Amino acid sequence: MNFDWSNPYPSVRTPVFARNIVATSQPLAAQAGLRVLAAGGNAVDAAIAAAAVITLTEPCSNGLGADNFAIVWDPASRGLHGLNSSGIAPAAWSLDFYRRKYGDDPANRPVRGWDTVTVPGAVAGWVQLHDRLGRLPFADVLAPAIEYAERGFAVSPVVQDKWRLAEPVLKDFPGFAQHFLPRGRVPHIGEHFRLDGAARTLRLIAQSKGREFYLGEVAAAVERYARQTGGSITAADFAAYWDFVQTNAWVGTLSKDFTGSDGATYALHEIPPNGQGIAALSAIGILKHTAVAELPLDSADWQHTMIEAMKLAFADTYAFVADPRGMTVTPAGLLDDAYLAGRARLIDPRRATAMTAGQPPKGGTIYLTAADEHGMMISLIQSNYMGFGSGVVVPGYGLSLQNRGHGFSLDPNSPNVVRAGHRPFHTIIPAFLMKHEDGVAQPQMSFGVMGGNMQPQGHVQTLARMLWGRQQPQAACDAPRWKVMTGLDIEVEGAMPAAVVQVGATGTRSASEAARRLALPRVLLRGLACSLFFGPLACTPVVPELVRRKHPAGQALRLGPAHAAARTDGARPEGIEDRAAARRADPAVERPRPPRAVRAVDVGGLAARVGHRGWSAARSIPIVRPRPSLALERWQDAP
Repeated sequence: MNFDWSNPYPSVRTPVFARNIVATSQPLAAQAGLRVLAAGGNAVDAAIAAAAVITLTEPCSNGLGADNFAIVWDPASRGLHGLNSSGIAPAAWSLDFYRRKYGDDPANRPVRGWDTVTVPGAVAGWVQLHDRLGRLPFADVLAPAIEYAERGFAVSPVVQDKWRLAEPVLKDFPGFAQHFLPRGRVPHIGEHFRLDGAARTLRLIAQSKGREFYLGEVAAAVERYARQTGGSITAADFAAYWDFVQTNAWVGTLSKDFTGSDGATYALHEIPPNGQGIAALSAIGILKHTAVAELPLDSADWQHTMIEAMKLAFADTYAFVADPRGMTVTPAGLLDDAYLAGRARLIDPRRATAMTAGQPPKGGTIYLTAADEHGMMISLIQSNYMGFGSGVVVPGYGLSLQNRGHGFSLDPNSPNVVRAGHRPFHTIIPAFLMKHEDGVAQPQMSFGVMGGNMQPQGHVQTLARMLWGRQQPQAACDAPRWKVMTGLDIEVEGAMPAAVVQVGATGTRSASEAARRLALPRVLLRGLACSLFFGPLACTPVVPELVRRKHPAGQALRLGPAHAAARTDGARPEGIEDRAAARRADPAVERPRPPRAVRAVDVGGLAARVGHRGWSAARSIPIVRPRPSLALERWQDAP
């Protein structure tokens, strides 16, 4: 990939290249992956180790009761493997089950609690990955996680902030306060925390290679606690999922070819439904039939075309994507080139449109990625869905259960209607980029984004900037981004030029035409979380977090000189220079995350980088602090 290595955006970060790398949103997890690589493990071993540790050290985003997905490039077989380890609905669930408990209104489906808990798939995903592609013994791969589960760790600032926000929502759910509110409160920053029972569960998983989790002691404990506290999930549901995943975990990938600015053909790969990865493929397929590659980068026309393509892709995704057994159209139909060309013709270059689904031909999350010097690359994403998930934690096992069942629909006409044994619509999606060279597909990039429906949007914006705009990875992630919400609502980052925002919002360059606007930017978007790997070398950038605030519909957005915002009605001062001042001026501004130094290690060809809700990368420095020296830190934590 041929980049312009300059960076037009304010940044103190640079990409880093390494032979072996682990990138996560939490430093202890990245160190665990490096530890496994140093012991002779491969990229898959490192990813499993990091994924297991991060269930403990970032419990506000995932846990042992999470789901996961992965895409792996295996250089030995020269094959790309796609893993879907999302759980299934319990046998007791049906439309009638929910109507009896919550009424006939589909909007009344539960958000938390037992009736959102599907069988967790993450543990099965680790086992599947290790069985097919791992190198070290499974118990050795889980050893760092077991050690942290036994000893505990010091709570980091960003994790503590999310923990604090979850407390009022989840404190009364079964087991939550007992496990996550020790001493009757959220742990302080830097305070030692140990998740009660997690070491026992991890040891059982390691010793039995997952069987005790799904067929033995852990599954029985979940059923017992569900009966005591109003849940319907059973040990039989866990066993049914274990059987199901043996033949349904490896699903391959869907892909969409497109041509980069260098004239080469690339292919974006995503996991097939029940996930939303197809939205990224659809948007790329639509953009192929526009002039976006010839438009000036960062111009209002560039942003508008990208946004409208994403809206079209989401309209189809939300209408048609579900567990494949319930879909009425095929993924191939949604990605049909002629169909996407027709969708592209719906883009009005002068104004925003509220897009609807077409008629295709019928037929809170953590992200991590690792690459090793032998060329193996893995893109893995793991999530409890909404922060801590359902809020239910099984005593004695440290098992916090996700709430992916909320992703089902209670609309009987929806392909995503709740059904026993089915997988719900899923938001988490790993991604992978291949390049066609002389008729042979070569791995180019392992990447992913955390954050609900921002994930396919982040995939598309990143690729467009890098492969059509020729921006280098750090510039691509420093660039201001947008996020499609619903209808005509979008989100933009505060660094986006005010002139571009006005043109994008009003569809005109004349301020006098502002009253005709159809789509008004409403909030400022927080940073993404991605990691990029290029072939045998790894290159991973970081992007800062930005302030977020909401704007009522019907009000314009003007941007001050320092990543702040102002209403056109004068209700808000312009030019606020920092997030703390912004919050004092208006409580609608989200509380800023505490600054933190992000550790990096690069010794003997090993590199790790961590960053939370920012791009995870192999070298990091604080935004306003001197560049730190690069040194290997011993694998340790607070006593």
